[in-house]
Amino acid sequence: MKNIKYYFAPMEGITTFTYRVAHAKVYKPLDKYFIPFIEPHEKRDFKNKELQEILPENNEGIYAVPQILTNRAEGFIKVALALQKLGYQEINLNVGCPSKTVSSKYKGAGFLARPQELLHFLEEIFTALDLKISIKTRIGRDNPEEFYQILEIYNKFPLEELIIHPRIQTDYYKNTPRMEYYQEAIEKSTNPLCYNGDLFTSNILQEFYNHFPEERRLMLGRGLILNPSLLCHGTKEQLQEFHELLLQGYLSRGMEENNILYKMKELWFYQIHLFQGAEKYEKKIKKTQKLIEYRRIVEEVFDYSIVDW
Repeated sequence: MKNIKYYFAPMEGITTFTYRVAHAKVYKPLDKYFIPFIEPHEKRDFKNKELQEILPENNEGIYAVPQILTNRAEGFIKVALALQKLGYQEINLNVGCPSKTVSSKYKGAGFLARPQELLHFLEEIFTALDLKISIKTRIGRDNPEEFYQILEIYNKFPLEELIIHPRIQTDYYKNTPRMEYYQEAIEKSTNPLCYNGDLFTSNILQEFYNHFPEERRLMLGRGLILNPSLLCHGTKEQLQEFHELLLQGYLSRGMEENNILYKMKELWFYQIHLFQGAEKYEKKIKKTQKLIEYRRIVEEVFDYSIVDW
């Protein structure tokens, strides 16, 4: 569909800079690629792993948006200023992560349980920073009714955009997105909106377009990881090219074999479902301990037909 901006959601451990650049090279680059979240550190700016993800030279050819996870304004401001020095002009605040280890500390979607603290946090960062700030949010922590107050808070600030995953924190990724609350945002938000949640297939995307014909921003995560050509109807040959670029990218970084295998196995947890009748290979990939064996198994998987997504 024309005139829609498409964003790639961040997923820790999978959508690395190697992945993002490979995806953009094989398929048409998306409008934005969000970098998996950074947490502020008291005694240093960035861990080496974080620095590698945000270095402009490692994100060449794509529009990358760093994401920060914190509930402390001073920490957000410190990291945002460091990112601004690297040339970034847009920063995303993560109040959507449902992980229990994150939310139990009132970060990510857990921050939504403290609306007044969220309000003061936003007041501080918008006063201190001359940057575009977007927010990726869930609609509440324990109850979707929390969204009414949360949306009122967001409306007080000039967000670059408000990215809404219409689940509550305790849903994790279960149940179905609560679309009535996204409709509420369409009617009442003063900021540009972007939808995120369960956009897995071309049919589901079409249903979304039909239901929300005026929406012009979509963020996809698990759907694109499962099928990186979801938005462009790519070929099996492109998928093989993408896989090889990704593998070679990790090899060129000098990563240890077990670390490369770990990352590729995470990818195949999703991608195996692209291949008709190849589910039996999921266990084989998971058990392999050697790259040479991994390559042989994957070659066999690519002999299968791709499901029409």
